[in-house]
Amino acid sequence: MTEDLFLCARCSRHRKTCCQTSEVYTTPEDVQRIAHYTNHQDFTEYRAPDNAEYADQDDDSAWQQYVFRSDGTRRVLRREADGDCTFLGEQGCRLPLEVRPLVCRLYPFQYTEAGIDHDLADGCPLELLRPGLGLLDELEMTRGDADRWHRQLYQEIRLEALE
Repeated sequence: MTEDLFLCARCSRHRKTCCQTSEVYTTPEDVQRIAHYTNHQDFTEYRAPDNAEYADQDDDSAWQQYVFRSDGTRRVLRREADGDCTFLGEQGCRLPLEVRPLVCRLYPFQYTEAGIDHDLADGCPLELLRPGLGLLDELEMTRGDADRWHRQLYQEIRLEALE
């Protein structure tokens, strides 16, 4: 029964998902966590953003300073020829939650180094929410989780300076 599926799996049956359309930045620690879990190291590449607007990070100086290299590229997960994330499976992400890139864990929260925005990103299909459940309930996510991942993300971003 479709309603029993996790929201991301239900979403994928109706449209392209964030796992199929997004370029996922990975911190140095994300790479280590994923490599340790998968026993592979060939899942990232350095690439300039597909959408030039992404490079406009005037509201987040840490992102601009640490994530982007001098040539305008940043480390992202490789994608398949059809755009799918290399870790996207039939039921969603094949990586356990605590191994996934921090930006994936944080989605649908929008944020800068200053903090997490009150409004959520508009990419998730709210029409697929089960009655009585909010988006965070469906994603089994709490604001506390997001706050922890946000702190971790900006600590790990600064490791780019050591690379």
